[in-house]
Amino acid sequence: MKLYSETNYYETGDGSQSIVLPIITDIDDVVEDSNFSIDADATIPILPLKNAVLFPGVTIPVNITRKKSMRLVREAFQKTEYIGALTQKDANLDEPGLADMHPRGSIAQIVRILEMPDQTSTVILHGKKRFDVKKIVRNSPYMTAKFKLIDESYAPKEDLEFYTLVGAIRDSASNMLRMFGDIPLDIIFTIKNISDPHYLLNFIACNFPINVEEKITMLNIDNPKERGQMLLRTLSHETQLVEIRTTIQNKARKDINQQQREYFLQQQLKTIQNELGGTAQEQDVEEMRKKAKKKKWNKNVAAIFEKELKKLEQLNAQSPDYSVQMQYMQTIISLPWNEYTQDNLNLKNVQTELDNDHYGLEKVKERIIEHLAVLKLKGDLKSPILCLYGPPGVGKTSLGKSVANALKRKYVRISLGGLHDEAEIRGHRKTYIGAMPGRIIQSLKKAGSSNPVFILDEIDKVGNDFKGDPASALLEVLDPEQNSAFHDNYLDIDFDLSHVMFIATANTLNNISQPLLDRMELIEVSGYLLEEKIEIACSYLIPKELENHGIPPATIEIPRETIQRIIESYTRESGVRELDKKIAKIMRRLALKIGSEEKILPVLLPENLNTYLGIPEYTNDKYEGNSYAGVVTGLAWTAVGGEILYVESSLSNGKDTKLTLTGNLGDVMKESAILALEYIKAHAEKLGIKNELLENRNVHIHVPEGAIPKDGPSAGITMATSLVSTFLQRKVKKHLAMTGEITLRGKVLPVGGIKEKILAAKRAGIKEIILSEENRKDIGEIKDIYIKGLKFHYVNDIREVLDIALLKEKATK
Repeated sequence: MKLYSETNYYETGDGSQSIVLPIITDIDDVVEDSNFSIDADATIPILPLKNAVLFPGVTIPVNITRKKSMRLVREAFQKTEYIGALTQKDANLDEPGLADMHPRGSIAQIVRILEMPDQTSTVILHGKKRFDVKKIVRNSPYMTAKFKLIDESYAPKEDLEFYTLVGAIRDSASNMLRMFGDIPLDIIFTIKNISDPHYLLNFIACNFPINVEEKITMLNIDNPKERGQMLLRTLSHETQLVEIRTTIQNKARKDINQQQREYFLQQQLKTIQNELGGTAQEQDVEEMRKKAKKKKWNKNVAAIFEKELKKLEQLNAQSPDYSVQMQYMQTIISLPWNEYTQDNLNLKNVQTELDNDHYGLEKVKERIIEHLAVLKLKGDLKSPILCLYGPPGVGKTSLGKSVANALKRKYVRISLGGLHDEAEIRGHRKTYIGAMPGRIIQSLKKAGSSNPVFILDEIDKVGNDFKGDPASALLEVLDPEQNSAFHDNYLDIDFDLSHVMFIATANTLNNISQPLLDRMELIEVSGYLLEEKIEIACSYLIPKELENHGIPPATIEIPRETIQRIIESYTRESGVRELDKKIAKIMRRLALKIGSEEKILPVLLPENLNTYLGIPEYTNDKYEGNSYAGVVTGLAWTAVGGEILYVESSLSNGKDTKLTLTGNLGDVMKESAILALEYIKAHAEKLGIKNELLENRNVHIHVPEGAIPKDGPSAGITMATSLVSTFLQRKVKKHLAMTGEITLRGKVLPVGGIKEKILAAKRAGIKEIILSEENRKDIGEIKDIYIKGLKFHYVNDIREVLDIALLKEKATK
């Protein structure tokens, strides 16, 4: 009959595996061929098999790769000789000896030699009879050996148990083949139609995927029933394994099919994108590489960028990490690495532009011009770090923009008011969700230049809490020795800030840490004189507001007298911010009249201001005279500039000189009053004050405008003068004001805010001012225009103050 045989993974030689191959032969399906004969005393060539066991009656293909084996097969085929097929114990050996092979095998007939397309040869072997090797006769050119044939045992036809066993084996083998799913149906048909039960056992044992060791064990069993029982056990075990494997595969098939579908769609999408010029990811990477070639960064930054870019290429575009890495790369590529704008080194032009934008502020302008002069001579210089401090509205912040325009530099500004998180300065590490660089790096990215004018607004209002101390983080930014390698946590690459011109602004220095102050050049921006405010209004504010409100300049004239009335009656400040708001209010009312076609006066006179601004909001501080004893004019500094301050004192009947203080005074000011009274008690005799007066009078000191909190030591000599004037009932000199701190020994110490206090004194009509000798240097720094018409008295002791301030004339009130 025709026989279709399937063989799995049989090898010799190099170990190449055969594919599933149906073999057709004309050999009968019997175990023992009646025509088979061989000389038992002869020798037989031995062909080692790697992963195959040949059974009698079965035909298998064997791939031949060894030269010895090829020669053996060809010579035996030409001579029509039988060969012996033995299975190797270790399939990895290329030159096995007798000890390396199982001693029992099968005599084989070479049915055919096939030349395969891959330049190898496949020999078709048909098993004839089992044999045992007795000894090796020779090993060259191939192994030959003496052998002993093994007689086959057959079960009698009456043995129903054996034939039942064979039926079970046939069914189990058929079920197992069906589970594989891809086995040709004619193989199953062949198994069902093999008539010889002994041949069926050998066919299944040889061709089914059974362990080689188990096949050898079955080949060594002489009793067919025992061989069949072992075969059935093995098939049952293998069938169970196949069932488990099939169940697992079925469970996973849906997921695999879905994955394959997604993969297929992704490949289609990728193909379409390639046709359109590549994927979006590839386009992004290529675009970044092009931009990187134009960057002026150093080799270290270039190496880090390329490393991070390769990391980006390896990420899947659908991965969450891809967007994080992409954002990081875009941040690096968008920063202005070593990109600088050309400074305007024409010093006269810079001076002119600064003067056109801001009136006054000479110290700041002078420092900028000095920096440009050195830069012009040297060619390269680290930018200065300036801190402009002074009251609100004097132009500190707007000055930064003017400096940038004058220098032809980019301008950036960040407000530090209320900043609590250190990461706002240094950034977050990029491993955090939503991480971003700090505001320093973000601002430089926005500027597009590495040398902008950088305004750090309200640096005195930086806070700190559990998130860190931003002021400490600013130490690195504002230190010229460190900021050439500023480290942002997100960027994780040092960036050079040494060419950035930092200008910090503050209202007071009291809230700024000392280490931060040491890193900045402090420039005081004091308040404006009345004349300066009028000039600023005429030259800057009025033209600006006319343009903002769309009013032609020729529509109305605002004379200087009207501006002076606005400043004195409607504003109370050192700067001009409130003045700007009042002028804007006038323009809005004027625009309303124009829009309503009402008649407009060509000149806005002071008496017409009520129509535009309402009733006056403030009354100007004026000197009140010296009719009363104990009323002395002091000078005070506030956040909106200088003011005059009146100190009043009176006596009432009582014992032990009880002191009462009113006027919403702070602790320091109360201590100044106590010091003044104690000094007077200790020096009463020298001052001409009777002890009886001190023992039988209570003292009351009051500072008017009690709703306004007041504090500080500068009213010390004012309080002492007031008390002495009250005890002695002597008048105080006319048009005199004073400021200075007093000690228990009567020493007069210097105080601050001198310029603002002088301005307040001039506004109030004061003509003479008493100051500490140590404040003489402060007067020397003030322009003559500020102190014109004033006489200064410099003192070291309170007695000098009393000699100047108190007249011999007695007060009548």
